[in-house]
This record gives sequence, C-alpha cells and structure tokens, in this order.
Amino acid sequence: MRHRRIVVARYGGSEVLQVLEEEGPEPGPGEVRVRVHAAGISLPDVLAREGVHPETPRPPFTPGWDLVGEVERLGAGVSGLEPGQMVAAMPISGAYAELICLPQQELVPVPPGLDAAEAVSLVLNYITAYQMLHHAAKVQPGQRVLIHGAAGGVGTALLQLGRLAGLEMYGTCSARGAQTVSDLGGIPIDYRHQDFVAELRRLATGGADAVFDPIGGAHLWQSREALAPGGRVVGYGLSTSLRGEGLTSSSPGRRQRFRGTAVFGLYILGSWLLPGRKRLVPYSIQTLKRLKPALFRQDLATLLDLLRRQQIRPIIARRLPLVEARQAQELLEKGGVIGKIVLVREASPGKDA
Repeated sequence: MRHRRIVVARYGGSEVLQVLEEEGPEPGPGEVRVRVHAAGISLPDVLAREGVHPETPRPPFTPGWDLVGEVERLGAGVSGLEPGQMVAAMPISGAYAELICLPQQELVPVPPGLDAAEAVSLVLNYITAYQMLHHAAKVQPGQRVLIHGAAGGVGTALLQLGRLAGLEMYGTCSARGAQTVSDLGGIPIDYRHQDFVAELRRLATGGADAVFDPIGGAHLWQSREALAPGGRVVGYGLSTSLRGEGLTSSSPGRRQRFRGTAVFGLYILGSWLLPGRKRLVPYSIQTLKRLKPALFRQDLATLLDLLRRQQIRPIIARRLPLVEARQAQELLEKGGVIGKIVLVREASPGKDA
C-alpha cells in the first residue's frame, strides 16, 4: 500500500517541504501502524524545519509532533488494541504522513465520536497548558494569571483550562485576537500598543501569581516584573531564544541543541536569588513525557474526557489536507492565527473559527 508523507529535504524555509509518495511502512514487533486522520501544525514543527529546535532530526525527515489516527495493522506481540480503534500520540516527528508506525506504548486511546482535529489539539497544546497550570505553576482557584500569546493554540488552551480552574485571567494578544480572549474569560492586553507590565498592574493591583511565557530571552525578565511576590514565570517554547534572538544561536542542526542552556540557567538562578520571591521555572513537554510517561498518558486521558463531556472545545483555525503542509506552516509563521491549524485526512473548506 502506497502512502504520502511530507519531507524536510534540508533545513530552511517552507520551500524545503516536499510531498513524497512511497510504499507504506510495516509495523515491527510491538508496533502499530496508524492511519493519520489529523496532525497538528505547531511552532516546534517550523523550528525543526529551520534546524534550530532541540528535537531537530537530521534531514531528510518528516515533521509533525502530534497526531490522532486509526489503528490499521498490529505488529507481532501487540495486544489491547483493535483495528479501527482511534488513538492519539505525540511522536515529536513523523506525524505529517498518511501512515505511521509507532510503539504501542506511545498510543493513547481516543473515546469514540470525537472530532479528530479537536482531539489532536489536546496532544501538544492542551497537555502543555494543563501541565503548566497544574504541575509547574500549581495554580489555585482565585489566583491571577497572565498568558502571553493568549489567542494562539496554547494560549486558548490555557484560557479554557484556566476558566475551569477558577482563575482570574489576563492575556496579551493583537487587536484581532482580543474578542477571542474575552470570549474565553480573559481580559485582553494589546501587546502592540500597551506595556503589558504596566497594564497588568493597573488592572490587577499587586501583579500576577503566574505568567506563561513562550517567548524567552529578555522577555522572561519583563514577565517577572508582572509577578506578585511569590509568583512564578513558567517559560516554555522560548521561540526567540531558539531562533538566536535570545539565549541560543540560529545556526541550524542538532549540534545547537544545548547552546544557551547555561544562560537560561542563570535566568532561573537569578530569579531565585533576587528579592521578592519571584521565580522562573522552565517547562518542556517532551522532557516531562520522557521522565514521567504515565503522567503524560494520564493527563491526556483527563483532557480527552473533558472534550468528550464538552467542557473544553479547541478552536480550529484551519483544516487543510496533508499536501498543503507548506501553506499551513506559512499561515502559522505569518502570525495572528487564532487557535490551531490542523492537517486532516479529508479537508473541510474554509475556517472553523
């Protein structure tokens, strides 16, 4: 059986993405072949294509951190799964494909009847949000939080989950995303025209108990200024750092994966040594998954149940077919995307939200 997958032929811009047609993979012992129904488009995919993400494979490789699909074939020794069953996984690379073979332990059952595009949004975006809220920041009802990029994929997840947790929420966004932030229970702050530290302190006397910062570099220190005493900045993603605007070099390739770690460590150490008890804590979904795989599965199962009970609903910005992966990444890179862009097995025209 032949299938198609997207290949990064070399590090670079979106033009390096190619559609490859080849024979489909066969599952080895302990593996399951999954037909992908939905794969998420994320900034880590773009950073891997550029060759600057810590998880960057050597080209040629197929990008794609997260997927939801249908069990198609079982390898030797696999039990507990059936052909036709829906599953989710976070392989970190390889999801931009029609077929993928993964170890059984990587797969989490998806309740029947869920929309694949909504379900795949949970795998990277919502687990990141859930674990930052409850494991890194350890939020409590009534606390104040500031969410940077609040209209994006992780930002909207933080808003939805923060509302369930009973938080008072503020979110930086563009004017275009302000209504979405408001609709999800947050108070928007226009980062283009307002000083977010001054605005937050005007709106919330004393500052925030937690700030969620995906930008990195010196921006982490600005976020610290928005904290109340005893608060935490949770740093994740660190997009400017990885692209060489903050802590790390923009030179491509895995050889760069640890560059800047020492500097980031100094930010963390400084936050603990300076007065005010305003801490900086790092969060990495892939690190936590490797250290505590059972926790990852448990948190994803919790989120899938919340989706099944309609207590959360991911915002899908666009659904595009696999062959339009290049366009999908370009849309994300332009900025201003509200919610999640998803590659789907059968595309629905237009926007969902």
